[in-house]
Amino acid sequence: MYSDHPEKQTSAKGKKWNLKVTSWNVDGIRAWVKKNGLEWVREESPDILCLQETKCGESALPAEVKDMPEYPNKYWACSDEKEGYSGVAMLSKKKPIKVTYGIGVEEHDKEGRVITAEFDKFFLVAAYVPNSGRGLVRLEYRQKWDVDFRAYLKSLDKKKPLILCGDLNVAHKEIDLKNPKTNKKTAGFTVEEREGFTSLLEEGFADSFRHLYPDTQYAYTFWTYMMNARGKNVGWRLDYFVLSDALLDNLCDSKIRSKVMGSDHCPITLLLAV
Repeated sequence: MYSDHPEKQTSAKGKKWNLKVTSWNVDGIRAWVKKNGLEWVREESPDILCLQETKCGESALPAEVKDMPEYPNKYWACSDEKEGYSGVAMLSKKKPIKVTYGIGVEEHDKEGRVITAEFDKFFLVAAYVPNSGRGLVRLEYRQKWDVDFRAYLKSLDKKKPLILCGDLNVAHKEIDLKNPKTNKKTAGFTVEEREGFTSLLEEGFADSFRHLYPDTQYAYTFWTYMMNARGKNVGWRLDYFVLSDALLDNLCDSKIRSKVMGSDHCPITLLLAV
Protein backbone atom coordinates (compact mmCIF):
# COMPACT_ATOMS: atom_id res chain seq x y z
CA MET A 1 0.00 0.00 0.00
CA TYR A 2 1.03 3.62 -0.51
CA SER A 3 1.26 6.13 2.27
CA ASP A 4 1.52 9.84 1.48
CA HIS A 5 4.86 11.28 2.59
CA PRO A 6 4.97 14.01 5.26
CA GLU A 7 4.57 17.36 3.53
CA LYS A 8 7.69 19.13 2.36
CA GLN A 9 7.15 22.74 3.39
CA THR A 10 9.99 24.28 1.38
CA SER A 11 11.50 24.08 -2.09
CA ALA A 12 14.98 22.75 -2.79
CA LYS A 13 16.20 26.35 -2.48
CA GLY A 14 14.54 26.82 0.90
CA LYS A 15 11.48 28.87 -0.12
CA LYS A 16 8.30 28.11 1.87
CA TRP A 17 5.20 27.24 -0.08
CA ASN A 18 2.56 29.94 -0.47
CA LEU A 19 0.33 28.36 -3.13
CA LYS A 20 -1.74 25.21 -2.72
CA VAL A 21 -3.60 23.75 -5.69
CA THR A 22 -5.81 20.66 -5.48
CA SER A 23 -7.05 18.62 -8.42
CA TRP A 24 -9.70 15.88 -8.26
CA ASN A 25 -11.60 13.82 -10.80
CA VAL A 26 -14.91 13.67 -8.93
CA ASP A 27 -16.69 11.21 -11.27
CA GLY A 28 -19.91 13.25 -11.15
CA ILE A 29 -20.04 16.39 -9.04
CA ARG A 30 -23.58 15.79 -7.77
CA ALA A 31 -22.72 12.34 -6.43
CA TRP A 32 -19.41 13.65 -5.06
CA VAL A 33 -21.17 16.34 -3.02
CA LYS A 34 -23.43 13.66 -1.51
CA LYS A 35 -20.30 11.66 -0.59
CA ASN A 36 -19.02 14.62 1.49
CA GLY A 37 -16.35 15.69 -0.99
CA LEU A 38 -16.75 19.33 0.03
CA GLU A 39 -15.97 18.54 3.65
CA TRP A 40 -12.54 17.29 2.67
CA VAL A 41 -11.98 20.31 0.40
CA ARG A 42 -12.65 22.61 3.33
CA GLU A 43 -10.14 20.69 5.45
CA GLU A 44 -7.49 20.79 2.72
CA SER A 45 -8.32 24.42 1.95
CA PRO A 46 -6.46 24.84 -1.33
CA ASP A 47 -6.07 28.29 -2.86
CA ILE A 48 -7.36 26.84 -6.13
CA LEU A 49 -9.51 23.75 -6.63
CA CYS A 50 -9.73 22.05 -10.03
CA LEU A 51 -12.33 19.35 -10.70
CA GLN A 52 -12.70 16.98 -13.62
CA GLU A 53 -15.50 14.79 -14.91
CA THR A 54 -18.13 16.98 -13.27
CA LYS A 55 -20.76 15.46 -15.61
CA CYS A 56 -22.97 18.47 -15.06
CA GLY A 57 -24.08 21.59 -16.92
CA GLU A 58 -23.78 24.87 -15.04
CA SER A 59 -27.54 25.17 -14.57
CA ALA A 60 -27.66 21.80 -12.76
CA LEU A 61 -24.69 22.34 -10.43
CA PRO A 62 -25.34 21.62 -6.75
CA ALA A 63 -26.00 24.77 -4.73
CA GLU A 64 -23.45 23.61 -2.16
CA VAL A 65 -20.70 24.11 -4.76
CA LYS A 66 -22.06 27.19 -6.50
CA ASP A 67 -22.46 29.03 -3.22
CA MET A 68 -19.07 28.26 -1.60
CA PRO A 69 -18.03 31.62 -0.10
CA GLU A 70 -14.41 30.46 0.26
CA TYR A 71 -14.11 30.50 -3.52
CA PRO A 72 -15.66 33.67 -4.92
CA ASN A 73 -14.17 33.00 -8.37
CA LYS A 74 -15.74 29.96 -10.01
CA TYR A 75 -15.46 28.78 -13.61
CA TRP A 76 -17.23 25.88 -15.35
CA ALA A 77 -16.91 24.11 -18.68
CA CYS A 78 -19.14 21.31 -19.88
CA SER A 79 -19.86 19.34 -23.04
CA ASP A 80 -21.83 21.24 -25.68
CA GLU A 81 -23.42 18.10 -27.08
CA LYS A 82 -23.70 15.43 -24.36
CA GLU A 83 -25.50 16.11 -21.10
CA GLY A 84 -23.76 14.49 -18.13
CA TYR A 85 -20.48 13.96 -20.01
CA SER A 86 -16.97 15.21 -19.28
CA GLY A 87 -16.81 18.71 -17.72
CA VAL A 88 -14.20 20.62 -15.70
CA ALA A 89 -14.34 23.31 -13.04
CA MET A 90 -11.95 25.74 -11.37
CA LEU A 91 -12.64 27.48 -8.05
CA SER A 92 -10.17 30.10 -6.86
CA LYS A 93 -9.80 32.29 -3.78
CA LYS A 94 -7.88 34.86 -5.83
CA LYS A 95 -9.32 36.37 -8.99
CA PRO A 96 -7.31 35.41 -12.09
CA ILE A 97 -6.17 38.06 -14.56
CA LYS A 98 -7.99 36.20 -17.33
CA VAL A 99 -9.84 32.90 -17.84
CA THR A 100 -10.26 31.07 -21.14
CA TYR A 101 -11.99 27.84 -22.15
CA GLY A 102 -10.72 25.13 -24.48
CA ILE A 103 -7.52 25.12 -26.52
CA GLY A 104 -8.70 26.93 -29.64
CA VAL A 105 -9.51 23.79 -31.65
CA GLU A 106 -13.25 23.36 -32.22
CA GLU A 107 -13.09 19.56 -32.53
CA HIS A 108 -11.74 19.35 -28.96
CA ASP A 109 -13.38 22.32 -27.32
CA LYS A 110 -16.98 21.15 -27.69
CA GLU A 111 -16.38 18.50 -24.99
CA GLY A 112 -15.68 20.93 -22.11
CA ARG A 113 -12.25 19.63 -21.14
CA VAL A 114 -9.97 22.61 -20.43
CA ILE A 115 -10.05 25.80 -18.37
CA THR A 116 -6.99 28.09 -18.33
CA ALA A 117 -6.50 30.83 -15.74
CA GLU A 118 -3.75 33.42 -15.99
CA PHE A 119 -2.24 34.67 -12.73
CA ASP A 120 0.62 37.12 -12.13
CA LYS A 121 3.44 34.60 -12.32
CA PHE A 122 1.95 31.54 -14.03
CA PHE A 123 -0.85 29.99 -16.04
CA LEU A 124 -2.95 27.24 -14.47
CA VAL A 125 -4.44 24.77 -16.95
CA ALA A 126 -7.11 22.42 -15.57
CA ALA A 127 -7.70 19.53 -17.95
CA TYR A 128 -9.64 16.31 -18.38
CA VAL A 129 -7.84 14.53 -21.21
CA PRO A 130 -9.96 12.27 -23.45
CA ASN A 131 -9.97 8.55 -22.65
CA SER A 132 -9.10 6.29 -25.58
CA GLY A 133 -12.09 4.16 -24.62
CA ARG A 134 -12.92 0.51 -24.32
CA GLY A 135 -11.43 -1.30 -27.30
CA LEU A 136 -9.32 1.84 -28.00
CA VAL A 137 -12.11 3.24 -30.18
CA ARG A 138 -10.85 6.81 -29.60
CA LEU A 139 -7.11 6.17 -29.67
CA GLU A 140 -6.66 7.89 -33.02
CA TYR A 141 -8.61 10.90 -31.76
CA ARG A 142 -6.60 10.88 -28.52
CA GLN A 143 -3.35 11.04 -30.49
CA LYS A 144 -4.61 14.09 -32.36
CA TRP A 145 -5.63 15.66 -29.04
CA ASP A 146 -2.16 15.04 -27.60
CA VAL A 147 -0.51 16.87 -30.52
CA ASP A 148 -2.89 19.83 -30.39
CA PHE A 149 -2.84 20.08 -26.59
CA ARG A 150 0.97 20.01 -26.57
CA ALA A 151 1.05 22.87 -29.08
CA TYR A 152 -1.39 24.83 -26.89
CA LEU A 153 0.72 24.33 -23.76
CA LYS A 154 3.90 25.32 -25.60
CA SER A 155 2.24 28.54 -26.75
CA LEU A 156 1.35 29.43 -23.15
CA ASP A 157 4.79 28.49 -21.84
CA LYS A 158 6.37 31.05 -24.17
CA LYS A 159 4.49 33.79 -22.29
CA LYS A 160 4.93 32.60 -18.70
CA PRO A 161 5.43 29.27 -16.93
CA LEU A 162 2.46 27.00 -16.40
CA ILE A 163 0.97 24.42 -14.09
CA LEU A 164 -1.06 21.72 -15.81
CA CYS A 165 -3.26 19.65 -13.55
CA GLY A 166 -5.98 17.08 -13.91
CA ASP A 167 -6.85 13.60 -15.06
CA LEU A 168 -4.47 13.15 -17.99
CA ASN A 169 -5.68 9.59 -18.65
CA VAL A 170 -2.23 8.05 -18.99
CA ALA A 171 -0.04 5.97 -16.69
CA HIS A 172 3.32 7.11 -17.99
CA LYS A 173 5.68 4.35 -16.82
CA GLU A 174 5.30 0.78 -15.63
CA ILE A 175 5.75 2.03 -12.06
CA ASP A 176 2.55 4.07 -12.49
CA LEU A 177 0.11 1.14 -12.49
CA LYS A 178 -0.18 -2.15 -10.64
CA ASN A 179 -0.37 -4.50 -13.63
CA PRO A 180 1.65 -3.13 -16.55
CA LYS A 181 2.21 -6.45 -18.30
CA THR A 182 -1.50 -7.18 -18.79
CA ASN A 183 -2.49 -3.61 -19.73
CA LYS A 184 -0.27 -2.86 -22.73
CA LYS A 185 -3.33 -2.63 -25.00
CA THR A 186 -5.60 -0.97 -22.44
CA ALA A 187 -6.64 2.69 -22.70
CA GLY A 188 -4.27 4.77 -20.60
CA PHE A 189 -1.25 2.51 -21.04
CA THR A 190 -0.84 2.10 -24.79
CA VAL A 191 2.52 2.87 -26.35
CA GLU A 192 0.93 5.76 -28.24
CA GLU A 193 -0.48 7.46 -25.13
CA ARG A 194 2.69 7.00 -23.14
CA GLU A 195 4.80 8.35 -25.99
CA GLY A 196 2.46 11.34 -26.19
CA PHE A 197 3.15 12.15 -22.54
CA THR A 198 6.90 11.66 -23.02
CA SER A 199 6.78 14.08 -25.96
CA LEU A 200 5.09 16.68 -23.73
CA LEU A 201 7.77 16.35 -21.03
CA GLU A 202 10.49 16.69 -23.67
CA GLU A 203 9.13 20.14 -24.55
CA GLY A 204 10.31 21.59 -21.22
CA PHE A 205 7.81 20.22 -18.70
CA ALA A 206 8.13 17.93 -15.67
CA ASP A 207 5.91 15.43 -13.87
CA SER A 208 6.10 17.00 -10.40
CA PHE A 209 5.46 13.80 -8.47
CA ARG A 210 8.13 11.79 -10.29
CA HIS A 211 10.54 14.74 -10.09
CA LEU A 212 10.38 14.45 -6.30
CA TYR A 213 9.72 10.73 -5.95
CA PRO A 214 11.25 8.97 -8.98
CA ASP A 215 11.25 5.48 -7.47
CA THR A 216 8.16 5.52 -5.22
CA GLN A 217 5.99 2.50 -5.97
CA TYR A 218 2.27 1.81 -5.52
CA ALA A 219 1.37 5.51 -5.77
CA TYR A 220 -1.94 5.49 -7.64
CA THR A 221 -4.79 7.97 -8.08
CA PHE A 222 -7.47 5.82 -9.74
CA TRP A 223 -9.01 2.45 -8.90
CA THR A 224 -11.90 0.76 -10.67
CA TYR A 225 -14.95 0.17 -8.49
CA MET A 226 -14.81 -3.52 -9.45
CA MET A 227 -13.16 -6.41 -7.59
CA ASN A 228 -12.24 -4.38 -4.49
CA ALA A 229 -9.45 -2.76 -6.51
CA ARG A 230 -9.03 0.13 -4.10
CA GLY A 231 -8.90 -2.10 -1.04
CA LYS A 232 -6.15 -4.14 -2.74
CA ASN A 233 -4.50 -0.99 -4.19
CA VAL A 234 -4.75 -2.31 -7.74
CA GLY A 235 -4.61 1.13 -9.28
CA TRP A 236 -3.28 3.57 -11.86
CA ARG A 237 -1.63 6.99 -11.52
CA LEU A 238 -3.66 9.04 -14.01
CA ASP A 239 -3.79 12.42 -12.22
CA TYR A 240 -0.86 14.82 -12.43
CA PHE A 241 0.63 18.19 -11.74
CA VAL A 242 2.90 18.92 -14.70
CA LEU A 243 5.08 22.02 -14.35
CA SER A 244 7.11 24.13 -16.74
CA ASP A 245 10.76 23.38 -16.02
CA ALA A 246 11.08 27.05 -15.01
CA LEU A 247 8.89 26.32 -11.96
CA LEU A 248 10.86 23.36 -10.62
CA ASP A 249 12.89 25.57 -8.27
CA ASN A 250 9.54 26.65 -6.79
CA LEU A 251 8.26 23.11 -6.22
CA CYS A 252 7.84 22.17 -2.56
CA ASP A 253 5.70 19.04 -2.75
CA SER A 254 3.31 17.03 -4.91
CA LYS A 255 0.89 15.00 -2.82
CA ILE A 256 -1.34 12.01 -3.57
CA ARG A 257 -4.19 11.95 -1.03
CA SER A 258 -4.83 8.25 -1.61
CA LYS A 259 -6.91 7.68 1.53
CA VAL A 260 -9.53 10.31 0.61
CA MET A 261 -12.80 8.76 -0.59
CA GLY A 262 -15.64 10.20 -2.64
CA SER A 263 -14.75 9.14 -6.19
CA ASP A 264 -12.95 6.40 -8.11
CA HIS A 265 -10.04 8.87 -8.18
CA CYS A 266 -8.37 10.45 -5.16
CA PRO A 267 -7.38 14.13 -4.96
CA ILE A 268 -3.84 15.35 -5.54
CA THR A 269 -2.34 18.54 -4.12
CA LEU A 270 0.57 20.75 -5.23
CA LEU A 271 2.57 22.96 -2.87
CA LEU A 272 4.48 25.72 -4.64
CA ALA A 273 6.53 28.75 -3.59
CA VAL A 274 5.69 31.50 -6.09
